[in-house]
Amino acid sequence: MEDKLQDYFSENDFDFNEPHAGHLERFEKRLSEKKSSKKTSWKWLSVAASVVLIIGFWLGSNHQKKQFDLADVSPKMEEVQNYFVATIHQELKEVEKHRNLKTEAIIELALEKLEDLEDNYKILLKELSTNNNQKRIIYAMVSNYQQRLEVLENILTHIEKTKNTQQTTYENTII
Repeated sequence: MEDKLQDYFSENDFDFNEPHAGHLERFEKRLSEKKSSKKTSWKWLSVAASVVLIIGFWLGSNHQKKQFDLADVSPKMEEVQNYFVATIHQELKEVEKHRNLKTEAIIELALEKLEDLEDNYKILLKELSTNNNQKRIIYAMVSNYQQRLEVLENILTHIEKTKNTQQTTYENTII
């Protein structure tokens, strides 16, 4: 073991000389200079990020338009909107329960129709916030909700008919 250590030290050239006078002080001075420069650059970066965030929030809150909605017209209209939205969501859940390979195509067609009605509703929202003839627009918005419900009810009726037709056909083949 001693031979291996002896060989290692003899093969490698190590500097065994003492460092020059003041080496430790120069080393500590360099360490303290590096620490202080890193802190200042980090402070500037955090300050810049904070300023960017504050400006971003300010711009977002000031430039974001509040969209006028049916619920903003009156408390009764808010009730009407809440009723239609809740009923539509309930009907959509019911439609999704009946989704299978045979009903996929008709459900997709109904969902496309609902998307078209949603696009029309967004146009009506824009008109509501800019137009003075609100009664006509409110009527059109309520009618839009009714059309959505009709689409969902029709699709559920169609699904039930196809389901009953399949059961009748199955029963006739068994008898």
